Amino acid sequence: MAEAKKVAKTKKIAEEAKEKQIKHAEVVAEAVPVGKAPEAKIEVEQVAAKAGKRSTKAQREEAEKEAKAERKAVQPGETDKKAQPAPKTRSRAERAGKKYREAAGQIDKDKLYSLAEGVALAAKTNPAKFDAAIEMHVNLGVDPRQADQNIRDSVVLPAGSGKTSRIAVLCEADDEAEAKAAGADIVGADKIFADLDKENIDFDILIAAPTMMARLGKYARLLGPRGLMPNPKSGTVTTNVTTAVAEAKAGKVEYRVDQAGIIHLAVGKASFTPDNLLQNAEAVLASIRSAKPASLKGIYIKSIYLTTTMGPSVKIDTGAA
Repeated sequence: MAEAKKVAKTKKIAEEAKEKQIKHAEVVAEAVPVGKAPEAKIEVEQVAAKAGKRSTKAQREEAEKEAKAERKAVQPGETDKKAQPAPKTRSRAERAGKKYREAAGQIDKDKLYSLAEGVALAAKTNPAKFDAAIEMHVNLGVDPRQADQNIRDSVVLPAGSGKTSRIAVLCEADDEAEAKAAGADIVGADKIFADLDKENIDFDILIAAPTMMARLGKYARLLGPRGLMPNPKSGTVTTNVTTAVAEAKAGKVEYRVDQAGIIHLAVGKASFTPDNLLQNAEAVLASIRSAKPASLKGIYIKSIYLTTTMGPSVKIDTGAA
């Protein structure tokens, strides 16, 4: 009991001393003006800190922060300048030049055109001054990551591609004369390999005999990214180089589905007649349909668009194409 009374008495004395310090700090703070008697001001802050209270400097800084926050706050009735409506996004036709807008005005975006109407309208709405290519873009419902759905093939355009291509042929010495007679522009293994060593590529299509592929392998990094590496699927690796050259000269083109499942291919030039463009477009679509994977479920041809290099697009009815 005596010990408990002694502890209680000690706590009471400590509390009374603390209250005296607080009162002393308040008296000194009121008696000493701000900016004068630095010693007294320091004493006030020290005493207040010992007493468990914040100093007058800390209290003043906090008051200033609160006032500053109130000034920044949006007052009732004021509008927030940041809450503005988003600017209207203009379509490509609105941002394009005068000729493009005039051409786009001739196309009904809500209409599905037949293939014959589409090729004629695409050529008619060419806004460029040069002989632009007529491009066909076919969106397929395939997954290119699957080996059997990675569509790749070649087709001979009946009316030609309208493009002059330089053809190089790698074959045995006995076949060089026949390849030259078929229309090859560059013939001779020694000359072609010498140019490849210098990274000098002076051709658009390279046709090779199977016996030459072993020597051609070390140039894969040079030819592959440019799409010039011969491949059996595209018909550029063959024992009958004469036929391959003749088909290439006649307008044989290769197509391949991209990562998004779309085939991009030129089917002629704007200077072609509508009948020639229609023949080429039908040949391409027939080749694409014949390459349909057996494992594919669902829609194969999702959409078809025809356009020129710099012109507006024409949407084709997939059922009528």
